[in-house]
Amino acid sequence: MPTFTAADGTRLAYHLRGTGEPLAVLPGGPMRASAYLGDLGGLTAHRRLALLDLRGTGDSEVPADPATYRCDRMVDDVEMWRAHMGLEHMDLLAHSAGAALAMLYAARHPHRIRRLLLITPNPSALGLRATPEDRLAAARLRADEPWFAGAFPAFRAWLAGEAEFDDVFLPFFHGRWDAAARAHTDAEPRQTNDEAGERYFAGGAFTPDATRAALGALAAPVLVYAGGLDGGPRPGLARRTAEAFPHAECTVQPGTAHYPWLDDPEWFVSRTLAFLDR
Repeated sequence: MPTFTAADGTRLAYHLRGTGEPLAVLPGGPMRASAYLGDLGGLTAHRRLALLDLRGTGDSEVPADPATYRCDRMVDDVEMWRAHMGLEHMDLLAHSAGAALAMLYAARHPHRIRRLLLITPNPSALGLRATPEDRLAAARLRADEPWFAGAFPAFRAWLAGEAEFDDVFLPFFHGRWDAAARAHTDAEPRQTNDEAGERYFAGGAFTPDATRAALGALAAPVLVYAGGLDGGPRPGLARRTAEAFPHAECTVQPGTAHYPWLDDPEWFVSRTLAFLDR
């Protein structure tokens, strides 16, 4: 397991899997260890994945200052990581909340990005967010599922702030609620740093107008990747996210939600490779 030292002395770890050209990967959560990404549906057969454990997660150290969990504070970690790996330019893939960090990195270091893939991204860095209405609209697409009747009222109550998070509505985050999805969700509590996650989106993390302006200098191609059943982002919000980049395209994987590489690995690998190898 390779490691490097961040500017504040925190030791950060990353994991190398697969063969081929390197693909740097930022996890979501927020602040979930990169282990949940697995082999990204078999992408390791085609690319050498470098999966970063953000500070305080997985095999990376807990920082002395918990304020450094804020998303914008970790842009320097990503740049130190790139330099440590000896990459003049890098292909960068980011999932969910990790996409907010990737956007901030691309805004600050546009010349270091060769290709950028934003998988079911959280676009908070652009001043965009999935709304409760978005999430409920996506949830209603699952009305024929056998678990829907028990899950939807709890999901609606949680989104309204009337109830706590309930595992009963976890199926909404997956296109298929099967054994693989259950194992994936069962692992989440031990893989996630909840304190860090609460600080990730703290006030001051984002300056959307400045970020949008800076992203105008990004010459690299961008792929914004949505799940057809995902509520965060829904395909419409993913398309609005793509509009913030000069050279972006949006793709929607049908029948999948927030973890497309689990729902249909072959579709996911085929589409991401088509973009990477273009």
